[in-house]
Amino acid sequence: MTTHTTTETQAPAPKAPKVMGYATLAGAVLSFASTFLPWTWTAEFPGNLTVTGYPGGLQLLTLTGALLTAVLVLGGLGTPGLRWATPGGKYAPVRLMAYGTFATTWFTVAAISVELGGLVNLEPGAWIAAVATSLTVSAAFRLPNEAVTDETGLWARLTAPCKAPAPGPAKELPGWAEILLIAVAFGAGLFLFTYGIGTEGAEDFIGFLLLIGFGVAALGKSGLSRRLTNLTVKHKNVTVTAAFVSAFAFPFTQSSDAYTSVGTNILIFATVALGLNIVVGLAGLLDLGYVAFLGVGAYTAALVSGSPSSPFDIHVPFWAAVLLGALASLIFGVIIGAPTLRLHGDYLAIVTLGFGEIFRIGMQNLDGTSGPDITNGPNGIPNIPDLEMFGFNFGESHTVLGIELGRFSNYYLLMLLFTIVVVLVFRRSDQSRIGRAWVAIREDETAARAMGINAFRLKLLAFALGATLAGLAGTVQAHVTYTVTPAQYKFVESMPPNSAFLLAAVILGGMGTVSGPLIGAALLYLIPAKLQFMADYQLLLFGIALVLLMRFRPEGLVADRRKQLEFKETGQLDTPKVDTGLSKAGG
Repeated sequence: MTTHTTTETQAPAPKAPKVMGYATLAGAVLSFASTFLPWTWTAEFPGNLTVTGYPGGLQLLTLTGALLTAVLVLGGLGTPGLRWATPGGKYAPVRLMAYGTFATTWFTVAAISVELGGLVNLEPGAWIAAVATSLTVSAAFRLPNEAVTDETGLWARLTAPCKAPAPGPAKELPGWAEILLIAVAFGAGLFLFTYGIGTEGAEDFIGFLLLIGFGVAALGKSGLSRRLTNLTVKHKNVTVTAAFVSAFAFPFTQSSDAYTSVGTNILIFATVALGLNIVVGLAGLLDLGYVAFLGVGAYTAALVSGSPSSPFDIHVPFWAAVLLGALASLIFGVIIGAPTLRLHGDYLAIVTLGFGEIFRIGMQNLDGTSGPDITNGPNGIPNIPDLEMFGFNFGESHTVLGIELGRFSNYYLLMLLFTIVVVLVFRRSDQSRIGRAWVAIREDETAARAMGINAFRLKLLAFALGATLAGLAGTVQAHVTYTVTPAQYKFVESMPPNSAFLLAAVILGGMGTVSGPLIGAALLYLIPAKLQFMADYQLLLFGIALVLLMRFRPEGLVADRRKQLEFKETGQLDTPKVDTGLSKAGG
């Protein structure tokens, strides 16, 4: 009897993914080439898309999207030198980047047709771009789905049975290379922020948002964002330094002080949001009237600024005005917090909302008719003079390093110093014993009390500290805006900062983090500032955005580990790189 032994051979990998990958690459290359052809015949459309051989306006976005798509495709196909582009997944980031390029290109085609009056205004370059991006999306859509893991495979090694030695972690870069990558990342962030502020029209800005949204999602799927996060956690001090160096360089990159004014107001908004993050993100206290503390600081600075409209003939140095504004906000925080912080949840939110409205109405009634003449009622305190410290007038232009800095650039740099102070206070508070007590109260106040934590005293401390930081920002805001009026401190106003948008900035960015409220505040201020034609629908769109955020990313854009555990299933976590020694143990 003869026994036949069959040897199983491994089936060759399917060719379909590679075929679709090359088709995607071909579409991306064709999309790239189309940007060097004219897309329309008239320069009336923003960006001048009429030049041959020189992309402009929205063409630059299509060019960038096509280039990134090609890089991700080549990385997914295993091209030497580009494998680093997709450490977390081969095909998912390609699809997202292709979608972003498609959305930006077709939005441009639609905008040209609508604004100029028909498809007849499209030149051959636009038609080629539309067809090429459609080809790219069609091919990318046929790429296989795959599970996305972190680049070290840590979570898989923790949960999988130990049948075979697990692969070791990815090879680490030298320290100088990691620091260089962090610097390059923040430089790229500065470039993107500068580009977004400097967009010529609403069409350019909408296309920019489309590409950035899909691009950020693609970076997340590729695993590059997790790698960068690992590096920033490893080099925290370098990360903070790089962030503020990039922020300091911003006014030196602007050709117009109008753009710097947007950056200045974003910093004011972001600083106040960081103060609210202490109250909401760390201590878990829902404050709906927080903008009132910003108003207390602003009114205090205005009253002692030497303004001819101030009923008090007082002009104190700015450092004294800062201390007075912070002290006044601190006192108001204690006065409001002491009787109300024994309430919880919705009741506390209602009381703080009432305080915000009481402050606004009170400032409006101190006009000499309904009450003492202190704030000039609804007219507010106008003609607040520009700051002058050590002979440096913030209202005048100054030349620094050969670059002329205007009024808003001066205030931007001053506000940046305040932001650094607030960030340091937040970080120290978060990492202290008091910060851990705040988190314990936020998670379970009953359990925290059982462990001996004086919940009321610590909640009052958080409330007072948050109010003080808002008062600091208010003292600068008074001089930046020239005028302080009660209408600036409504619960909901057409432009932030206001209580609703401050709370949304904290939730959107990520509660309990430093960078989250900064990013959330930047988005919520920049988008209404650039898309003013949508002012009538702003609150509608704002509500839709919040609903989508709560559905798809409830932990915020920048979530800490605790929020990820709270809102995500275990297998969905963005697991950071941790040295568990499993690679050495072999399973």
